[in-house]
Amino acid sequence: MSEGDLGAALGERATLVHFSTAFCQPCRATRRVLADVSALVPGVRHVEVDAESRLDLVRRLAVTATPTVLVLDAAGRIVRRAAGAPRKAEVLVALAAAVTSESSQQPDEM
Repeated sequence: MSEGDLGAALGERATLVHFSTAFCQPCRATRRVLADVSALVPGVRHVEVDAESRLDLVRRLAVTATPTVLVLDAAGRIVRRAAGAPRKAEVLVALAAAVTSESSQQPDEM
């Protein structure tokens, strides 16, 4: 995934991509968790994508629910994926995998 896909810069070490919709209650909690984690871990960026306005990307990435969170490594490869609101500890574990990731074929679930 590239900066052009997201419309935002990727993080130096990893990127937390959060697909949300305006009326999604769990998306609000997810936004807070991801913002906290990205502030806590240097080189990590949180990018929120409005699923309704980016249907092209939603379809391409097979996002079927909001919130959906993708964890990208520094090169923009998806290394973890979760549907639903993740807990802070789960995001931190997923980030550890992203910053140490080699090129893996399939993203793991959070």
